[in-house]
Amino acid sequence: MAVVGVLALQGSFNEHIAGNNLSLIFQLFSLRRLGMKGVEIRKPEQLQSISSLIIPGGESTTMAKLAEFHNLFPALREFVQMGKPVWGTCAGLIFLANKAVGQKDGGQELVGGLNCTVHRNYFGSQIQSFEAELLVPELASQEGGPETFRGVFIRAPAVLEVGPEVEVLADYPIPSNKVLYSSSAVEIQEESAVPEKKVIVAIKQGNLLGTAFHPELTADTRWHSYFLKMVRDVGEGTSNATVAVSEAASSSDRQTKYDLPIFR
Repeated sequence: MAVVGVLALQGSFNEHIAGNNLSLIFQLFSLRRLGMKGVEIRKPEQLQSISSLIIPGGESTTMAKLAEFHNLFPALREFVQMGKPVWGTCAGLIFLANKAVGQKDGGQELVGGLNCTVHRNYFGSQIQSFEAELLVPELASQEGGPETFRGVFIRAPAVLEVGPEVEVLADYPIPSNKVLYSSSAVEIQEESAVPEKKVIVAIKQGNLLGTAFHPELTADTRWHSYFLKMVRDVGEGTSNATVAVSEAASSSDRQTKYDLPIFR
């Protein structure tokens, strides 16, 4: 069974790992339904036993403080820099961004890796949380199913800018008077400064995936399946390289493809 680590500092990690919805409103995502074993990651040394990671939603500032307390940031950055698949949802997307705006006083530490600028709590407070149908052509092409995905946005961030190497997987139309950037010194509104009518809510760059919404709070498992294929692609590439080196050294000593390690 494939193993995916889930950063379990604070947030919705139980929804990523578990297979039922205590609120009875949504049937939550289950890694096990896709043949994946989810393991909780709280310490830097535990990252050495996994080959992929989900950074779930939660209160990003609190998560950052806990990650700093446990000295996780250096290990998380190394994990990302090694090219291992990482998926950040909501607060996890903020963690993976190279730059974040709209933060609390003092800001927060970031892992980085995604060449983008994220606005923290772009869509407002808890009472402004919402659900929306998102057009997801890439997801539908890879995983089948409808061309739309029901996004659950809870105090959600949004991506304001991306670099040329970043693939936009989903966006969301915004009202003409939506504030795009706000600080004590400046406030930019879409109607007067930016002609675009959409904001980015899902991106991919190499082996990094980011969603501003919570796929684990729906019964549609396609985002988890999409990420699992990223994990498998990396595992197969590593195994094939190992086999090639082994065959060059000795034709009689052949390597088989590695399966993802089991965290015990």
